[in-house]
Amino acid sequence: MGEQQIFQPLTREDKLTVVIYRLGIVLSAVFISLAAYLMLNFLKSTPIPLLLKGGERGLISLKFNILLVSLYISVGLSVFFIHLYIGKFKKTLIKIYILSIASLAILFVAGKGDAISIVAHKNYGALLLIPLSLCLGFIAAKEAFCFKLIEGYLLAMVMPLYLLLFSVRMISFEGAAYGLLLIAFMLLFFTFRKVFMPIHYDIGDKSAYT
Repeated sequence: MGEQQIFQPLTREDKLTVVIYRLGIVLSAVFISLAAYLMLNFLKSTPIPLLLKGGERGLISLKFNILLVSLYISVGLSVFFIHLYIGKFKKTLIKIYILSIASLAILFVAGKGDAISIVAHKNYGALLLIPLSLCLGFIAAKEAFCFKLIEGYLLAMVMPLYLLLFSVRMISFEGAAYGLLLIAFMLLFFTFRKVFMPIHYDIGDKSAYT
């Protein structure tokens, strides 16, 4: 982990776990980018989201709900297949991810199947997404620490702060859309710099794992 020299031959399992871990990062960037795109297009046609009624609102909510669940799955791939020298860090990360799943369940229960409406219209909704942002932020910060991907540190700080500010309505719906777009750009840049690294970079010295 975080080493550029080859310490031992890579097994098939080593290669597979790294590919899955990086796939999670790629998919997370794609889903967040799609969400930002949908938000901006949505606000161009409907500046006041609360005015939407009936089928139109249901269709838009369905798209965002699908993206939200997909994002949870993609982050989960990276969480469970990340390579860390210190085992307790991974255990802590998994616990935070489990908390994020519980938070997602609360969103769906509160929204009666429509989690994204709670995020959009209830102050506590965005707060329930913070555990997921911490998971993705940890992954970004880990890569920043290991490979000097400075944008990873920025993502780790900006994502939970963005959700906190939106939860207390210090940023508007339009501001939230552009904020998500900024996060998407940073995450895409981070992803582009990460996924093309040699696979052995993520494995490092397996004798150092605890």
